[in-house]
Amino acid sequence: CRCCADGRRHSSILYNILRSQERAAASPAGQGSRPRRGPGQASRGCPCGGWRRRRVALRSPQVACKAASAVLVKTLRFVQNVPCFQELPLDEQLLLVRSCWAPLLVLGLAQDRVHFETVESAEPSMLQRILTTRRQGEQPPPRGPAPGRPHHGPAGGGGPQLPSAGEIQAIKGFLAKCWSLDISTKEYAYLKGTVLFNPDLPGLQCTQYIEGLQREAQQALNEHVRLIHRGDEARFAKLNVVLSLLRSINANVIAELFFRPIIGAVNMDDMLLEMLCAKL
Repeated sequence: CRCCADGRRHSSILYNILRSQERAAASPAGQGSRPRRGPGQASRGCPCGGWRRRRVALRSPQVACKAASAVLVKTLRFVQNVPCFQELPLDEQLLLVRSCWAPLLVLGLAQDRVHFETVESAEPSMLQRILTTRRQGEQPPPRGPAPGRPHHGPAGGGGPQLPSAGEIQAIKGFLAKCWSLDISTKEYAYLKGTVLFNPDLPGLQCTQYIEGLQREAQQALNEHVRLIHRGDEARFAKLNVVLSLLRSINANVIAELFFRPIIGAVNMDDMLLEMLCAKL
């Protein structure tokens, strides 16, 4: 973006020397000059929000991916141990898990307090991309997805697409929200039940039964909050805000971030079916 380009130009040594001399001459005696921002600090406050589109990757993929894989196993084990879930036909079970595995995984990351750090991924320049593709006898690929074009992850058949800084910020913001509420084990279980039993999915046959299970999970959560947190009348509403934040988390982003670095292009539907049918 233009803002970031201006920031890089303004971070040059000559520019900073000249600007510091101007500030020293213009500032009144006895007043200290304002601290300068480093080149990396200006990007966060970019008024056009260009930093949110920058591609990022895990700083320690082996550690973070291993932790996320363990959480996925625990999540599916939790789902398998819900008796009313086991009473559903297998195709209904798979349909529910396919639609909610990512929010359930993020809830598991919050419950296990899994921390991860990301680093900005340096994209190759246009000249480098052209030279590389010409050596291979291919057409130069487009620089990035066109605005408004849907993002495809491993399950969508597209190539690797690193998550953006804005998408990672949404995940970290959700984790921070959960940690600030100090959600208990029972509350996490009721939240997971509410997410798992989603009667609004197209293709479900047992809609009324699943709707009843979701309503029971919400009622159990409400009763638990009223019993344990009697002085906090707004806690139930805060926990429902947590559920609403889960809608902004993209399953393709979770797959690209935590699973592609260790197992490459993976079809999450196939993997979930295999894990669901296995005894974890």
